[in-house]
Amino acid sequence: MTHSSQDARPHGIHEEGKLYVVDSINDLNKLNLCQTESQHLFPLEEKIPNAGTNPGNGSRGLFFVGLLLVLTVSLAMVFFAIFLIIQTGNQMDDVSRRLTAEGKDIDDLKKINSMIVKRLNQLDSGRN
Repeated sequence: MTHSSQDARPHGIHEEGKLYVVDSINDLNKLNLCQTESQHLFPLEEKIPNAGTNPGNGSRGLFFVGLLLVLTVSLAMVFFAIFLIIQTGNQMDDVSRRLTAEGKDIDDLKKINSMIVKRLNQLDSGRN
């Protein structure tokens, strides 16, 4: 690439807006002026993907995003329900343990009460 930028433009500055064809990278100094009808070989519609030609793609994508959102929320709700079931089971175990312990305490209090009543009856009968 020993050619300067002026060597690459053999036609001068007045033809700067024209489109040129290059056969290969090695032939950059052999620029050929394109025909005027070939100036529009690639219209703008071909360069930009068709965004509005298929209206179902946008709604389909929106549908999948909505479906994904609904599935995520329902999965979170299922995990929350499982968590609540486990927590409720743990609390029920605690309550049943407390009731069992309090039941034993109540039985002990009943025994102590009956012993006190017997002793009071014995003392009352001894006085009479």
